[in-house]
Amino acid sequence: MTKTAIVIGATGLVGSYLVKQLLNDDAFSEVKIFVRRSINYSHPKLKEYICNFDQLKEVERDITGDVLFSAMGTTLKQAGGKEQQYKVDYTYQYEFAKLAAQNEVKQYVLVSSMSANSQSKAFYLRIKGQLEEAVRSLAFENITVFQPSGLLGKRQNRRRREEIGISMVNAVVKIIPGLKKYRGIEASTVALAMVSVAKQPLKNRVNTISLDRIFDFA
Repeated sequence: MTKTAIVIGATGLVGSYLVKQLLNDDAFSEVKIFVRRSINYSHPKLKEYICNFDQLKEVERDITGDVLFSAMGTTLKQAGGKEQQYKVDYTYQYEFAKLAAQNEVKQYVLVSSMSANSQSKAFYLRIKGQLEEAVRSLAFENITVFQPSGLLGKRQNRRRREEIGISMVNAVVKIIPGLKKYRGIEASTVALAMVSVAKQPLKNRVNTISLDRIFDFA
């Protein structure tokens, strides 16, 4: 049987690759994306819902399908402050996931971050960890959390410092193999692994996929 996919974060780096892969995969007959602005792209399998993530009740009845892919994320600079970043990286994703679970969506696939920890002193890693913990209590039958390192790929808004940092780490890894777990990964590879897991869910109800295992699934 084919599946209906739901995607939030469709305009982001991982999300944009994810949508393309889902549309080209025969295992999915419908791809629903919930976005703040149109992606200006048409496809027979694509259904686009323009929504205000502060008012999700307006689209609640449309949040139906088989698997929810959550690929939202922002930076402190792009968000304009910690309060807004918390909204994007925690509140919007949790509230959307809660509605999906209430609507009996069975599977949830989340892009988090390496070293995510609800007790971390680093704000970004702390809210990622808090989200991971919060969604585990929702009534999904299967939850898979991906924890990639620095993401590589063509962004709409370039993050030069991040790109330089990832390039430096990848160079150092060639000299010090022990740092391999910190190497960057192509966003398209993460998206491919997410689709793979969605088609063949893992046996455990909750699964955390670290960097090396992402390469394996892709």
